[in-house]
Amino acid sequence: MRCVCPTAALRRQTPCMLSERYELYFAVVFFCFQQFLKLLKSMTSCSVVPKPPVRRVAIFGGTHGNELSGIFLVKYWQENGAEIQRAGMEVKPFITNPRAVEKCTRYIDCDLNRVFDPDNLGQTVVEDIPYEVRRAQEINHIFGPKGSDDAYDLIFDLHNTTANMGGTLILENSRDDFTIQMCHYIKNALAPERVPVLLIEHPNLKYATTRSVAKHPVGVEVGPQSQGVVRADILDKMRKIVKHGLDFVHLFNEGKEFPPCTIEVYKITEKVDYPRNKNDEVIAIIHPNLQDQDWQPLNNGDPLFLTLDGEVIAYKGDCTAYPTFINEAAYYEKKQAFVKTIKMELTAGHIRSSAVGQNTS
Repeated sequence: MRCVCPTAALRRQTPCMLSERYELYFAVVFFCFQQFLKLLKSMTSCSVVPKPPVRRVAIFGGTHGNELSGIFLVKYWQENGAEIQRAGMEVKPFITNPRAVEKCTRYIDCDLNRVFDPDNLGQTVVEDIPYEVRRAQEINHIFGPKGSDDAYDLIFDLHNTTANMGGTLILENSRDDFTIQMCHYIKNALAPERVPVLLIEHPNLKYATTRSVAKHPVGVEVGPQSQGVVRADILDKMRKIVKHGLDFVHLFNEGKEFPPCTIEVYKITEKVDYPRNKNDEVIAIIHPNLQDQDWQPLNNGDPLFLTLDGEVIAYKGDCTAYPTFINEAAYYEKKQAFVKTIKMELTAGHIRSSAVGQNTS
């Protein structure tokens, strides 16, 4: 039997024969690639997760009675609601802390935005119960009960901050595909304007917020704006965020599919206090280089605080942090100079309303 060297055999092939072989090879590769894309598309469409429609939505203003943008908007919408109404869903504007609003103060007895925990919501109503705890129970009765199937589907809770945070969205659950998709939609709708997303999910830092009554809680924090003041530009930014959020809900309820998406978020890691003396008094203020630099990177050695003697207190950290709520006026009493966050990504799956094909009118 004669043995033929493959290399020699290849050399004996004409250029025409080689060209035909290469054409066949690339045709097979292209066909396989097309089949792979079809398979991938099929897998993607099969992975759509039906979500319950969002029929009941509340917009909270006045959780803190001196944060006026949300108060002005909610009071306006209570009288002129056409702007916030969408077909197929109920949208209820609501003043959460009316006594604090009347006095233009953050709260009467305690912070309403920190008492929606089981202990306070289950507390027996007695004569000397703090006003905000009683009010929390009333809100839980109207919009909850918290954690139940009867709770409102979505609550936008409108806040102002004295910090330079811009128009910020606040999420409480990193696994809530619906709110992640909503944030993605709002960010795209307002681009190129920046819309940071703050994730306050943390094993040890418990907020017990007013909006946590809902299945999908979303905070809207817009600043900088001084307490007891309303600025047209800040109010307009808040108004646009709510508008696009409601548009998203309407599209979702109408059957629009939202493919998988990824958003950048800032996850809270730590609350940082001001330097204090033995009498627990603040002895250093936010350094000028840090002031108004919300969401900007903070690296080891960067200045944090400045004492009245001129001493600079620098940041000591192994990794880059992204501070926010810098020098927030309301947080002096909470012993909080700023919040440290890290930058990360959240991914939401492919979603659509499970009510597609049903009558949504």
